[in-house]
Amino acid sequence: MIGMVLCGGSGKRLKPYTDNTPTPLIEIKDNCTILDKQLFDFASAGIKEVILLTGYKGDMIEARYGKEYKGVKLLYHNEEKPLGTLNALKAGMEMARGRDVVVRNGDVVTDVNIKKMMMRHVNSPYPITMFVTRMRSPFGIVELGEDRVRSFKEKPLLEYYINGGIYCINKDVPVSQFEGGSLEHALFPRLAEANQLGYYREDGVFWATVDTVRELEEVRKEYKNKTDKPWGYEKVLISTDKYLTKELFIRAGYQTSFHKHPRKDETMYILEGVGYIEFEDHKEHFGKNDTIRIEPNVPHTIVATENTILHEVSTPYLEDTVRIKDYYNVR
Repeated sequence: MIGMVLCGGSGKRLKPYTDNTPTPLIEIKDNCTILDKQLFDFASAGIKEVILLTGYKGDMIEARYGKEYKGVKLLYHNEEKPLGTLNALKAGMEMARGRDVVVRNGDVVTDVNIKKMMMRHVNSPYPITMFVTRMRSPFGIVELGEDRVRSFKEKPLLEYYINGGIYCINKDVPVSQFEGGSLEHALFPRLAEANQLGYYREDGVFWATVDTVRELEEVRKEYKNKTDKPWGYEKVLISTDKYLTKELFIRAGYQTSFHKHPRKDETMYILEGVGYIEFEDHKEHFGKNDTIRIEPNVPHTIVATENTILHEVSTPYLEDTVRIKDYYNVR
């Protein structure tokens, strides 16, 4: 299976950022663009080839990435005038040369487990699998009692699901037979009516589109102290001269490097998830609300069997890590 990114839009609602820069090249943190994040995720999922379907200022995208990024081979198809995402997909499927594809919208930033979604799709009876995510209310909501306001909730997640902008598509889907401008209007509704559209959901992971200036500001806020890892991310929550607190998110089926901290004495507080910490001579399993201490200079790796979020509270040595073994080719 190969990757594909729909990154040809002009980003009208992101002006003035997109006056001179295509949306995929907008930075979500210093020296990290939206497309950097997407290609990093593809590489972490084992994707070795990605087709970039460009349009608006596509030459800038090709100039930045060239033929390879993070070990991923890159191919390009540039539309001189916008013809819609369906026609871009048609061109991409021709370039895929009879291979299944994972397609991403070029404005989506998310921590979804691409590898797990691909595995689910391979075992699915449906020719297309769509990632769906819970809709967040754009407004705060008011909860009412019989004759009074009971409480307020600030932009809560709703019970409805929306298209998350990531799709696994079998090579034999006859996309060339469909006509229209966008996938959302010309392809997906018809497949749904024919019972040919499956879905993959992964509640609780970060997901956002970068379609407006306000959304860009929200994503940049998320990435202020966040560093993407092949297995998920780590985020510095507190850093003082006395102690350090990090949040780690480890995707199901992934693990950190086998490493040690020469000086750092740390305690893990498991907020969500299931997995184990593997030491040189034993494993220590964990679940929600467990606490595990790791003394300095003890080699270990953290393995998640379910999506895991933990807080790592330690002595204040931010760069005190010695990697003994890495399990992924991308960093």
